[in-house]
Order: sequence, then structure tokens, then C-alpha cells
Amino acid sequence: MPTVNLGICQMPVVEEKKENLKTAAAYVAAAAVRGCRIVILPEMFNCPYQTELFAAYAESYPHGETLQLLGALAARHRVVLVGGSIPERDSAGRIYNTCFVFDRNGSLLGKHRKVHLFDIAIAQGTQFQESAVITAGNAGTVLTVDGLRLGVAICYDLRFPELARAMVLQGADILIYPAAFSPVTGPVHWELLLRARAVDNQVFTVGVSPAATPGAAYQPYGHSLVVDPWGEPLGQCGSQEELLCVAVDLTRLQKVRQELPLLQHRRPDLY
Repeated sequence: MPTVNLGICQMPVVEEKKENLKTAAAYVAAAAVRGCRIVILPEMFNCPYQTELFAAYAESYPHGETLQLLGALAARHRVVLVGGSIPERDSAGRIYNTCFVFDRNGSLLGKHRKVHLFDIAIAQGTQFQESAVITAGNAGTVLTVDGLRLGVAICYDLRFPELARAMVLQGADILIYPAAFSPVTGPVHWELLLRARAVDNQVFTVGVSPAATPGAAYQPYGHSLVVDPWGEPLGQCGSQEELLCVAVDLTRLQKVRQELPLLQHRRPDLY
């Protein structure tokens, strides 16, 4: 698989869950028609990004309606579907910010529970306390499909280079971050972080955001982005809804690592 086509679904998110699921289904179908083999939805694509709403929208695997739909869409369109994230409720009632990934047969390939929770307070800007509702995950996530290794993390996880490095040391070829950066942090940090993770680890990075949604209490920054292992952007959305299809040449990864062998030159004996 020297080249793989990625479908980046920068979709709008509204309060009505069924409307969000309908929108997601349309994006996945459109991506498949355009030849995308891996389709990626944004963080919290089935509900508004508001902590006070997460419990009401939370679902449990395998019977949640969003999860049933994701598996069906993956099988129907024969795509690997990286299901952004949704509020997941476990058997003990804990809620996680979780990305479920389904293979082309509609079977669950794996899931990532957001490790780093978004508890921040920027003066005259974004204030958020995800830990008031969400429980943190306790593991990194690297999944194998068709010989390709996908590292999956969520939004605030992007800010922690140790997690990215750990996934790459586990063999990740592409790091995928469903996310919802804000217009406060996004313009300065979003592209910078995705390119930094790509350059640091000589890996493809993908950030997938919801579209900016007029009237929403939380406004995502948008600007979903795919970056190659040299740090070059391969494609980027604006702030509005968009389906971005990007062909990723996997031979680029090995070429960059051979020409500039950073991973071989590491000194783990010192750090």
C-alpha cells in the first residue's frame, strides 16, 4: 500500500444527535465515492463540545446508536472509519472522550480514550474543565490495518510530545488527532503542533476538527490539516465545513527517515 487516500470530514456539529449522525453518514459516503480508504471524523462529532451535555449524549459499546452507525458505515462503504470521538459510558457509569475505529468489515478495530483532559483557563478566552465530567484514559493507541500502523489520540493529547513519540516507537506510520481547538489557541498552536509532531517523529500527522458552527456555545477553529514527515502541509481546510481528500505517499516516510535518521540518532541513555 504505497499510497493511501485519507478522507478528512470537517463537518458541522449541532445539538440534535440524529442530525449529526445524518451529516456524518453523508460525509463518509462522499469520501468513499472519492476513493478514500481511511475516513476520519472530528472530535465530539455527535454532540456539542460542552461538558454539561456529555452525559446526555454518552453511549456504551456495542449498542449505542452512534457506534452501530459507525460500524455499518465502515462495512457499507468498505472504509476504515476513525470515528472522531464521542462521549463513551462504561459499565461503571464513567464517561470517557473516546475514538472508536472500525475496519472495512464494520468490526471494531480498537479505541482510544483521551489521555490528557482539557482543563484550562485562558484570561479573557477559553475556559474549560473536561475532568468535571470525563475520566482520563490510561493508554496510548496504535492500531494495525492492511499493514499500516495508525496512532490515534485526541485533541489535547496533541500537546504532549511524549505520547506521539511513544506511538511512533510502537511503529505508527500516521498519527491521527480528532480535535476541536478553539479560535483562541488554534491560530497560533494548531498547525504549529501538528507540524512539530510530524517533524519530531518523521511521521504523517492528521488533525481533524469540526467546522465552525454559527451560534454554537463552543466554536471550533476548524482548519483540519494533513502534514507529511518532512513537516510539509499536504492539505488544509478553512474554518467552514469541508470534505478534504488527501493522498498520502507512504514511501515518503521511509525516504525522510533514511535521509535524516533522527530516530536512529536518539540518545535514550541520556533522556
